[in-house]
Amino acid sequence: MAVSIRLRREGTKNRPYYKVVVADKRSPRDGKFIETIGTYDPKKPDHNSTLNIDRVEYWISKGAQPSDTVRSLIKTNRKATATAEPASKAEQTEQQSVQEPSPPPAPPTESAS
Repeated sequence: MAVSIRLRREGTKNRPYYKVVVADKRSPRDGKFIETIGTYDPKKPDHNSTLNIDRVEYWISKGAQPSDTVRSLIKTNRKATATAEPASKAEQTEQQSVQEPSPPPAPPTESAS
């Protein structure tokens, strides 16, 4: 079975909204699909799509072919997650350093003189 990752149109007239789906190449655009892995709203400015990158990688490893539009959405979402990850990692390190208590001070030693 030839599998593709493509857009499925939803929404109303003059207000398109798409779901990114994994489907058999032979099924119609809005027909039967295997799995929904994201969304795309072309009318929304800036970051207008969400994708489950783990599932995208899984399906591509199984031989699924993304459409041209989905390929560009994957690229932009990978860039967005790559820039967001270092900030979250820095926050995690900062939180760990705040949560770790410092060792208690050593008790004073008296010298026998």
